Amino acid sequence: APRITKDGVTVAKEIELEDKFENMGAQMVREVASKTNDIAGDGTTTATVLAQSIVQEGHKAVAAGMNPMDLKRGIDLAVTDVVATLIKNAKKIKTSEEVAQVGTIAGNGDASVGKMIAEAMQKVGNEGVITVEEAKTAETELEVVEGMQFDRGYLSPYFVTNADKMVAELEDVYILLHEKKLSNLQAMLPVLEAVVQTSKPLLIISEDVEGEALATLVVNKLRGGLKIA
Repeated sequence: APRITKDGVTVAKEIELEDKFENMGAQMVREVASKTNDIAGDGTTTATVLAQSIVQEGHKAVAAGMNPMDLKRGIDLAVTDVVATLIKNAKKIKTSEEVAQVGTIAGNGDASVGKMIAEAMQKVGNEGVITVEEAKTAETELEVVEGMQFDRGYLSPYFVTNADKMVAELEDVYILLHEKKLSNLQAMLPVLEAVVQTSKPLLIISEDVEGEALATLVVNKLRGGLKIA
């Protein structure tokens, strides 16, 4: 289906020219747009226009007898000065309206997208995490998850507490954080025994739980002695 966009990197990715030399140039510009998108997330059209200007003016300079290496050094020096000037003159965004304006530009001119981005920023703050996912419907929705969210869930189906929803729900829990893999629980036995005495659930968050450690936790969960996930 046709797609309407003015996003530089999206357009650049679709350009394929029959002439192999012209296509080589198109691929170079596509690389410029892609790298800009990876680093900044926006500004790909501007980067494409700048790349075109640098190539055209550079070609004129080389044709007039300038050393290509001297030209490259001059471009590098100019880039350093331009970046410093941009940083100096940059204006920090302070209001929700300004966030919406930037979001609208990044959203291909869609004001509703800009408004939603501003609303999301307002809810989670500057340190919050915003994730964009493709929806299964035509509706665009904003969902706020309170607290913390991890990409991984329970490691064994035996930890499930709600079989209908296939989720592990724990309330008023103790949380054990471990930065490495857990393969043996010998050193943790005092902690587990103390948790059992309180009758409270235990949530373990670690890089991974495997082997004997996972088997021990599953057995204790099945016996009902330890509510764990």
